[in-house]
Amino acid sequence: MFTSETQIRIHYALTDQMGIVYHGHYAQFYEIGRTEAIRQIGYTYKDIEAMGILMPVVDIHSRFLRPAKYDDLITVKTTLRDLPANHKVIFHAEIYNQHGELLNTGDVTLYFMQADGMKRCNMPELLRDKVIKYFEG
Repeated sequence: MFTSETQIRIHYALTDQMGIVYHGHYAQFYEIGRTEAIRQIGYTYKDIEAMGILMPVVDIHSRFLRPAKYDDLITVKTTLRDLPANHKVIFHAEIYNQHGELLNTGDVTLYFMQADGMKRCNMPELLRDKVIKYFEG
């Protein structure tokens, strides 16, 4: 299992009139966490795209437990629970506030796709080689 944590300060533009984070922004929080998790593994989305691979989101689920509020410092915990075995990768997200309270959980499914032709493909071997060590033993 691989886990990464990324912190985000909630600024005013992310909130509604009540100072609560608008629900639509959680998908962006998941993406920020996912991007930084991939970077921590040793690649960037740009690197993966240079390999001729795109990673579109094909499914997203979100559960709201408590609100994030203006000026909170949230932590997006992004986890790969399973080593991708084929064209599909699922990132699990948990979002906590600065008090350690769980605010939100989500799952985002992406496909590995060949940029040329948009056909599903397996995880690139170079990326798999970086990730597999988190699932051994």
